[in-house]
Amino acid sequence: MSRTSTSIELVDYSPVIAHPPRVQLKGDDTPPLPLANSTEDLQPINPPNDAVSAEQNLNPDKATTAIVLSCVVCITGISSLLAGLVTVGLPAMAHDFDLGPDLLLWPISIYSLTCGCTLLVLGSVADVVGSRFMYLTGCVLQSAFTLACGLSKTGTQLIIFRGFAGIAISFCLPSAVSIITGTFPEGKSRNIAFASMGGGQPIGFALGLTLGGVLADTIGWRWGFHMAAILNTVVFGIGFFGLPKVDEAQAQTWKRLREDIDWIGALIASASLALLSYAFASISGTSSNIKSPGTLATLIIAILLIPTFIFWVGRQERLSRPAIIPNSLWRNRIFTVICIGVFATWGVFNAIESYLTLFFQEVQQISAIQTSLRFLPAPFSGALANLVMGLIAHRVRADWAVIFGMGLTTLATLLMSIIHPDWSYWYCAFFAVFLNPVGADALFTISNLVITSVFPGKTQALAGGVFNTIAQIGKSVGLATSAVIAASVTANSPIKDKEAPEALMDGYRAAFWYLFAMSAATALLFIWGLKGIGKVGVKRE
Repeated sequence: MSRTSTSIELVDYSPVIAHPPRVQLKGDDTPPLPLANSTEDLQPINPPNDAVSAEQNLNPDKATTAIVLSCVVCITGISSLLAGLVTVGLPAMAHDFDLGPDLLLWPISIYSLTCGCTLLVLGSVADVVGSRFMYLTGCVLQSAFTLACGLSKTGTQLIIFRGFAGIAISFCLPSAVSIITGTFPEGKSRNIAFASMGGGQPIGFALGLTLGGVLADTIGWRWGFHMAAILNTVVFGIGFFGLPKVDEAQAQTWKRLREDIDWIGALIASASLALLSYAFASISGTSSNIKSPGTLATLIIAILLIPTFIFWVGRQERLSRPAIIPNSLWRNRIFTVICIGVFATWGVFNAIESYLTLFFQEVQQISAIQTSLRFLPAPFSGALANLVMGLIAHRVRADWAVIFGMGLTTLATLLMSIIHPDWSYWYCAFFAVFLNPVGADALFTISNLVITSVFPGKTQALAGGVFNTIAQIGKSVGLATSAVIAASVTANSPIKDKEAPEALMDGYRAAFWYLFAMSAATALLFIWGLKGIGKVGVKRE
């Protein structure tokens, strides 16, 4: 296969085939990879999404297109809106609930923790019971737990309900990916759908920051959760009446749940991810926790579960049984590089957003409203990056697009590394806020297209779970590692008052330099690892 080819080549499969389908990303050095573990695995009791008639599945009318896009954009947008609300409203929440330093970041961290460790399981379940059913269930749960956050009477209640909300969104995110691949054909329309889904994130986050800042300084942060719950309920109504029923569960669902899902592999992976996320969240709250016996034990157990998981899914593959993430996929260079890149990019993006907030409020000591206003450029650049990627993904080489986006994000981290607190917002901070989302949002469309292409049509929700799991864990690791660096440098600062803006800035600057190095290394990884990927999102003949 020529390295100069410029597309992703997939071999179609039908419900009855003699051999597993094979996939190879152009430019990959490894042999084509099987998409499933056995021919048995590729003869599902219910037809996969690919088997739905072209009239119903591959040529959606304008009304269906509008409803699907609205649902997938809103579900990512509302999740990000809540993240923005909590980020900018955290000081007010901490004051109202008297949250100490060890619990300060938990309203943020617990959401990623519970979401990250349930995505794989719920993505697998969605592929069996139907992505529409799982999406709507997640909408109901998200509305309920978001409302509960706004009604919380103690910090403990807020943290617990945020954790349940993280599980609720895990019903929706993998299902949204499956709904897209089951509704739109390969090519420009699917690219735009993924780009639209990604565009909901920066818009939602910036809206949450702005709304959260205004509410925190006026009628109270609780109203942000109430508004989000109402909006989420409206989205449920739209989805209930409008989402296409392309993959509704049929007969023998319980048998498929028992036989078609790698439950042991999913539980091992989820346990490892949960323990890792807990440890990193604990470190993010108080960096000294890294030395505590509980945190060390949690990290050790989590790390030991990784080779256990690798052994288990390898055994499943050898026995031609379902494996939640087959080891063979990691031999595909482009798939592996994309996953590592998503992990690192989302870690940098999330950490930069968090430290920008702290820089504005704790170092420059401006109000929550002023802080939220300074984040307004982010949704414009993020939405623009997603829109452009949706329109050009099938026309330009994917590696060029991703490397260009990462270069802009790297520039944003560099600007924050050299910034001086006395400088005007327009010198560095504005450009950092504007450029920071570009790398993650350019990668969003490309990575979803690559990851869904190497999973068979009947496991598209699982593919969405893989992407979102990697992104969520990347967020936790990026925030935790940068927090350790920032706290360490501040603790060793010559300034006696460690809460003084000057001492805090020493730590934040060290964190920004670390994130700059991480972003630059990721860009170099893409330059090497995505060589020969060509174009993605190209419609197959």
